[in-house]
Amino acid sequence: MGASQTAAAVVAERIEYPVVRIEARRRWLALDLRELWAYRELLYFFVWRDIKVRYKQTVIGAAWAVLQPLMTMLVFSLFFGKLAKIPSQGLPYPIFYYCALLPWMYFSTAMQAATNVVVEQQRVITKVYFPRVILPISSVMSGLVDFAISFGVFVCMMFYYRIVPTKAVLWLPAFILLAVLTALGVGLWLSALNALYRDVRYVLPFLIQFWMFASPVAYPSSLVPGKWRWLYGLNPMTGVIEGFRWALTGHGQPPGALLAASSAAVGLLVLGGLVYYHAVEGKIADVV
Repeated sequence: MGASQTAAAVVAERIEYPVVRIEARRRWLALDLRELWAYRELLYFFVWRDIKVRYKQTVIGAAWAVLQPLMTMLVFSLFFGKLAKIPSQGLPYPIFYYCALLPWMYFSTAMQAATNVVVEQQRVITKVYFPRVILPISSVMSGLVDFAISFGVFVCMMFYYRIVPTKAVLWLPAFILLAVLTALGVGLWLSALNALYRDVRYVLPFLIQFWMFASPVAYPSSLVPGKWRWLYGLNPMTGVIEGFRWALTGHGQPPGALLAASSAAVGLLVLGGLVYYHAVEGKIADVV
């Protein structure tokens, strides 16, 4: 018995256990991509959990991802289209509005989820170490499931109205990526602010409503005077929404200047969000 214990002790001494030192990073931008990749399974778990919780104990389940943009499209087509006669770039009003609601519904849903995710996961944050930036990333990625479902409905609408996509559809992945980065950048800012100041969640509904009317959802960006077009493009969702309309239908002008301004705004938004999120990351566990 004593010999076996001695042999086990010798084997245990030879085994080299990994040592991980957890300490605050002093860099102003501490985004460790290798660490994020090491925690990819945790990211997948958070995404899958968000999807299950969203439709848990619901009557119609994932059909909510279809009903929300569909009902909004019908209201916009009636009031802004048939009654207000807002130009639709030669497109049927349902197609014109649903094109815009696809990225907008994704953005607004992902932004709300990312804003509340840090507060909702306070028990996990205070007990287990993992890269905290995974939380807003998981909220943004889980929203892509609803987007895919809604996009399937739009494909059916394209068949119904006999609209054939042009070569511009090849740009669609770039505009989807731009929408994801926009939601991530805003989510990083708001999730950190919401952890420190809980009244952010009360401001969020007003922000979403204001942002929607400041974006070309209910109207084309061509109604904005030319001299203000570049300033209007600083709204990141302007380039995304106009890009979606152009890529999916081939109608309208390619969002050149608008896309450039929106892309620059998205880059600054994500970079600033990462910096600010890292700056308050050490305080989150104490105040959340």
